Amino acid sequence: MPVPDFAIKVRSRSRIGHRARRFGLGPPTGWRFRRMDIVLHEWEWVDLWPYAILMIVITSWVLYHFIAPESWRDWAGAGLVQAFIIALYGEMYGFPLTIYVLTSFLEIRIPLVHSSGHLWATLLGYGENGGAIEMAIGYPFVITGLILIIKGWIRVYFSDGRLLTEGVYGVVRHPQYAGIFIAILGQLIHWPTIPTLVLSPLIVGAYFRLARREEARLISQFGTAYLEYRQRVPMFVPRWRGNRQQTAAL
Repeated sequence: MPVPDFAIKVRSRSRIGHRARRFGLGPPTGWRFRRMDIVLHEWEWVDLWPYAILMIVITSWVLYHFIAPESWRDWAGAGLVQAFIIALYGEMYGFPLTIYVLTSFLEIRIPLVHSSGHLWATLLGYGENGGAIEMAIGYPFVITGLILIIKGWIRVYFSDGRLLTEGVYGVVRHPQYAGIFIAILGQLIHWPTIPTLVLSPLIVGAYFRLARREEARLISQFGTAYLEYRQRVPMFVPRWRGNRQQTAAL
């Protein structure tokens, strides 16, 4: 008897699959959809939730410890970054919302497997090798961003209230915010999702406005000294003109 083109009914005995369907995470029992050339594997992602929780906790601790928000505007910016973290690792090790949206509503052909989360490589058809390249490109940005955030925090912690113009503050005026932007860029290269793509410009806008407010306060506090510093040092993007001192400061 010919098999219907739209689907094949198969029996599922997987405990993971039954648990996923019970919480509304999986497709109807044991269906493989040929129409989109996708095999809906039983929910391996369900067993990855502990990694999602672990990464969210660790990354959130790094965020709040080294950014150290004080005012409500600081907390608002940190809250957006927190939402980015939850959305990122929630999809990476939890529920693949972006893949569901692309396959269900836009009918884009994406295998429902964990490695498909390397979305740029998946959409361009480069598979797991492309995913490895995404990681190789994205993680240096993430690490660079973390270094800027931590080095900026160290400078502020030992500043004793004086104007900071050396080290990473001799490269950009807001190294911690620049570090956030760079880390976000790295994660968008490595593991893009619809929520993180939406949150990214909101985070940039929030920290840009926060930086402007901080600079107004610093001008009133340090006067001409800060105005001269602002003329000399860029806000977020360093001026790479072969300045070895700037490179060494990073």
